[in-house]
Amino acid sequence: MAETKLSYFWHRPDLGRETQAAVSLHGHTNRSKESLQLIPQLARKGPMLYEALENQCRKSRIPVDFSRAYWTPPLSPKLAYEAEKDQVEAALGLKAMVSLTDHDNIEAPLFLRTLPGTAHTPISLEWSVPYAGTIFHLGVHNLPSGQAQTIMNDLGAYTWSPNERQLWDLLAMLDGFPDVLVVFNHPLWTQSCVGVQRGSEDLDRFLNCAAQFLHAFEINATRSSRENHLVEELAALWHRPLVSGGDRHGCAASGALNLTCAETFCEFVSEIRQEQRSHLLLMPQYNEPVSIRTARTLLDVIRNYPGYPMGSRRWDDRIFHPDENGGADRPISALWKAPPAYVENILSFIRLLESAVVQRAVERVFRPAVVSAVPMETLNEVVPPEAVSTEAVSSEALW
Repeated sequence: MAETKLSYFWHRPDLGRETQAAVSLHGHTNRSKESLQLIPQLARKGPMLYEALENQCRKSRIPVDFSRAYWTPPLSPKLAYEAEKDQVEAALGLKAMVSLTDHDNIEAPLFLRTLPGTAHTPISLEWSVPYAGTIFHLGVHNLPSGQAQTIMNDLGAYTWSPNERQLWDLLAMLDGFPDVLVVFNHPLWTQSCVGVQRGSEDLDRFLNCAAQFLHAFEINATRSSRENHLVEELAALWHRPLVSGGDRHGCAASGALNLTCAETFCEFVSEIRQEQRSHLLLMPQYNEPVSIRTARTLLDVIRNYPGYPMGSRRWDDRIFHPDENGGADRPISALWKAPPAYVENILSFIRLLESAVVQRAVERVFRPAVVSAVPMETLNEVVPPEAVSTEAVSSEALW
């Protein structure tokens, strides 16, 4: 039976003599392409806001295409790796294992493997899996180095041209590598940023076929405690352990880690897959309201970094859009002389969140929803699957 333990950093947990390392899973670098389709999705929630957006888009000399536009996180692979490593070593005094998972590419770990201090980096990615009108995201960790690019090409081919039979073959192939870990990332959330909205029938149908190839479900450090509790129930129903997922897109290190007695990443994979044993540690970042966590990431994204290489210093160097002919993607800093006044006004408003006074005010409003307000044991074993009612975690109850 799967066994998951959950500890909170702010409860000063005893890490135990058997703890050798902390594992950071699911972190993004500037090699990730993050869709901007969330902008019109959010705008549709308010008719006046949507009309204002449409009006500004009509004025643009370049036709705005949110379906192709994207942004990239600010941290390079090396800086992202160091942010995770430094947190583990400074806060916990443990060895760090870092698995970076950009969307549908393995450029970051392949680059890190060329550097002396990070040659051991696992080759990992977050795979986008279109299925039944939605997109699931799977963390695929520790691909075999000799076959990694070929496997990546096969996974990418499915993403661009989904075929259900091919999906099961690909999952079976990944499961056939004993050192590969496949994690169901944020199972209850699409990346439309409007919360838990995936149809339960799609999820049930997917899991009925895919669960045999999924090794763990993710507790995601960017999501709410309520949603993560539902994921805990879902994992118990499917007899799978939980693992941590930082899902870091900004500059702060991951808000959730895995503690392990393993000395290598392959040994950690064996703990999860063969022993079905996992120990999660929630870091102080997770004890902040979701609104504060989201705001800090947004501020990291729109901040300028004068010390970065040319071409990535300004926020608009890191946002991309097709050129005036609808061709190659270019940074929007190259498509305008300066940001329009309305864009600067919006960014100035968002940057008010840099103020500690504003952050404290927001925190006072949302603090009741924080996970620490829910009394839980420092170490909490997941409820056995047989103790969980199917009605509680399947179908409408999850939504």
